[in-house]
Amino acid sequence: TFQANILTELKNWKLNLIQHHKLQMRQEKEKHATHVKQLQNEVENLKELLHTYEVSISRKDEVITNLSKALEKQKERVELMRRFTLWRIQHMKAKQEECAIRMADKHFQTALMKKVWAAWRSVCEERWKDNVAKACQLRAEDVCVQLTNDYEAKIAELTATVEQTKAEILRLHSERDQYEDTMKKAFMRGVCALNLEAMTMFQSK
Repeated sequence: TFQANILTELKNWKLNLIQHHKLQMRQEKEKHATHVKQLQNEVENLKELLHTYEVSISRKDEVITNLSKALEKQKERVELMRRFTLWRIQHMKAKQEECAIRMADKHFQTALMKKVWAAWRSVCEERWKDNVAKACQLRAEDVCVQLTNDYEAKIAELTATVEQTKAEILRLHSERDQYEDTMKKAFMRGVCALNLEAMTMFQSK
């Protein structure tokens, strides 16, 4: 009958619609599963890349830390060398001042002895006879010549000591300049080595 045909047609249409819906659902599930798998792969790749970056950053931090420690040690060495050099210079200056004071004292003593001798000689000239005065004068002149020779020799020795001290100070200044230049070159070599290591690391990554 016509009604039965319509019901059959509706039933077949319903079945077709259900099958079509199931087919669409299965296709959507497959697409979703494929998309999820792709996302999982991307997440794994990102995890590996993140781990690689973490290792790289850790290495760079370690290199920076080592370089910072090396720089601190170099600064400490330069500071110790500077203090030692200043101490040596001050010590040399103190020795020079001490030598100058000794020379001034000796000069004062010599001048005082000459004054005393002149006063004593004037008294002797007044009291003694001419021959005794002449003998004393000759003897005094000999003593003065001897003292003058001794003091001139001592002054020459002290002058040589002062010159040697100045040469030592110049040598210390030269050593300090050479040491500072060596430290600067070593620091630049360290920085260059760090840059080369960093470039090699980034290129390898």
